Parts: sequence; structure tokens; C-alpha cells
Amino acid sequence: MDVNTIVFDLGGVIINLNVPRCVGNFKRMMGEANVRNVLGIDDEGEGVVAVSAATKQLMHDYEYGNISTDDFLKSLQEYCYAGTTIEEIRAAWLSMLDELPQERLDYIAALRKKGYRTVLLSNSNALHWDPIWEQYQLGSYFDAVFASHHLHMAKPNQEIFEHVVREAKIDSAHTIYVDDLEKNRKAGEQFAGWKTCESIEELKLKIED
Repeated sequence: MDVNTIVFDLGGVIINLNVPRCVGNFKRMMGEANVRNVLGIDDEGEGVVAVSAATKQLMHDYEYGNISTDDFLKSLQEYCYAGTTIEEIRAAWLSMLDELPQERLDYIAALRKKGYRTVLLSNSNALHWDPIWEQYQLGSYFDAVFASHHLHMAKPNQEIFEHVVREAKIDSAHTIYVDDLEKNRKAGEQFAGWKTCESIEELKLKIED
């Protein structure tokens, strides 16, 4: 496959996520109904449509970087049982993050040494992004980095894909996009013209092929 650029998602591709653990922690603080209605997540960690338009907007605004982390945590606290602290809510939100295998970063570094351009495109939020960025020095692995809370736009919307293509000067005909979510892969194919796969393991097979 004639490829010169690889666009990577972050959560679920580079760093593992433990959504059920996060859900369990929030259930203890706000109850099962609020986990579904406020966070928009069910018991299995699958996304559901938040019932409340206000809380759906809250999650949207935080992912888009339209509100601060402090305001986000304080808003969540309103749905928690009395006595729940901001630090407990912060810890529960961070519990979604799991391990980041070093071999994945080593593979990305090896791709760059071989001449591939590497780009990071993530729907994220400040509370998740900042510790990952600092701990793993992600900036040293990518030629360009795009995060939803910095851009005030998010996948799978057309505008963010067009922005990445334009700003990173991507040749879409020679690009592979790695994302674990099907809706994002379909958007990458439709709006950017990228070839796609769902994991680094699949990417390795495509590159070798």
C-alpha cells in the first residue's frame, strides 16, 4: 500500500481505556440512572444518548473545550450524592484512562524513522489530555497534533477532518487513519478520503502488505 501519512486516534488506539471502571466509580457517586443520563454511558461502557439536553450539552462543551475543567467537575457534582467531593469526581473521570503500552509509541517512532508522517487526531478533554501529554511526551512522536478541546470541533463532524487535511497538508490518497470507532472511520473515509483501520495491529498488516 502506497502510504506516506498515518493519522492516529488516541483513546482506544494508543492508550487503552477502561470505560466500565469509570462507569462503576460514577455509579457509586451518582447512581446508575445519572450515569446514563448525565455521562451518556451504560453499564457496559457503551455510549447511549443522554436523556437530558442540558447534560448532553455539558459533555459536548467539555469535549469541545468550551468550558473549563473546574466548571465541568462542579457541574457533575450537582448530580452526585451529597458529600461527594470534586477530587473524588476528578479521580473517577481519570479512572477511564488505562495503560499505554510503550511498544505502541516505539512503533510510531519507528514509522517516523522510516519516513512516514504521523498525525494525532483525538476527541479529548483537558482532564484526560494533560496527564497523558506530559507523562508520555506525545509531542515527540507526531508531526502534527489535533485535539477536539483545542480546536472547538470534534469527530465525526466534517469540519475537523477538513481542518486536519488543510492544516497538516495531508495527501489523502496516501493516508491511513487508525480509529477504534466505526463512525469516525466512516467520517474519515467520507470527508477526508482516507483509507482506514481500527487498530495498530491492523495497521501493521496494511503497512507490511
